[in-house]
Amino acid sequence: MLKIGFGPAGVVAIEGRLDAVQAATAQSFLDGVDGTVVLDCSALDYLSSAGLGVLLKTHKRLVSRAGQLRLVGVSPRVHDIFRYAGFDQIFEITAAP
Repeated sequence: MLKIGFGPAGVVAIEGRLDAVQAATAQSFLDGVDGTVVLDCSALDYLSSAGLGVLLKTHKRLVSRAGQLRLVGVSPRVHDIFRYAGFDQIFEITAAP
């Protein structure tokens, strides 16, 4: 199950599992954001390669329009996924929201 929406101060909050089953839902929401987007991942339990693809596509679109996707509240387990995929070199990732 995945929940994604706007939280306090315009931060996008994501909760649950971002996997192949939920990728289209996440992509649909993220296609509607613009500028510099802060994605609060503190309640993100799981991230698959499909989820990484959603985040990368969103990041590339935002950067092409002078924005970016910043990830905050990333748990050590999810951060490991970014690191193993080499995506920690692409995204600005911080542990605390």
